[in-house]
Amino acid sequence: MVTKGDVKTKRRKKQAAGNGEIITLTNVSKAYATGAPALNGVSLHINKGEFVFIVGDSGSGKSTMIKLLLRELVPTSGEINVMGYDLVRIRHRKIPKFRRNLGIVFQDFRLLKDRNVYENVAFAQRIIQVSSKDIKRNVPSILATVGLAGKYKAKPRQLSGGEQQRVAIARALVNRPTILLADEPTGNLDPKNSWEIMKLLEQINENGTTVLVVTHNREIVNAMQKRVVTMKKGVIVSDEEKGGYIDED
Repeated sequence: MVTKGDVKTKRRKKQAAGNGEIITLTNVSKAYATGAPALNGVSLHINKGEFVFIVGDSGSGKSTMIKLLLRELVPTSGEINVMGYDLVRIRHRKIPKFRRNLGIVFQDFRLLKDRNVYENVAFAQRIIQVSSKDIKRNVPSILATVGLAGKYKAKPRQLSGGEQQRVAIARALVNRPTILLADEPTGNLDPKNSWEIMKLLEQINENGTTVLVVTHNREIVNAMQKRVVTMKKGVIVSDEEKGGYIDED
């Protein structure tokens, strides 16, 4: 039986598809048990295929936003829609299916230290029960894409920081996500490797993936001239196309 809620969900998905929006936050607030709200009435619209930087000082609400988009947290109030999924009302059993459409890259790589490069990437495919035949085809292909075709047998400790982050990106991309979330992807890298990682993310975006990057790297943000959303104390203070890293007093 189709409920009114199902009809509304389908209508929201059609509306999102029609206007190109793939991420929508509407008047979103998130308060923890102690302290000021981490987010306070945030509204943000990101279209399919965009490359967006989220910047701001520590405590500005960037990490909370990422956790809300991953549905690790639920907002205190407001609406969040990602790829047609209502993240406030989504049923718990549907969250894994939703997350299959997301790739996530962290500052600290989060690789399995006891497994080689191939197995680290293949792990993401095994979680969603991809066949062994497809894994054998998909993993070498994505490793070639990130420039690690010859490193598939190496363990993480045998790789440079930049190479480890490339493995993390390959793992995030192997399931062909619609959206890639990168949380401080260059935070542990030197300038040369940082630029190589950002060029790779730009290439991924040019191939159609929506890319959202949280970063403190002013040089990269200012040089790349992408859309820049600046946060301070839980609110968005600036949202500019071809923007830069701005200081807010």
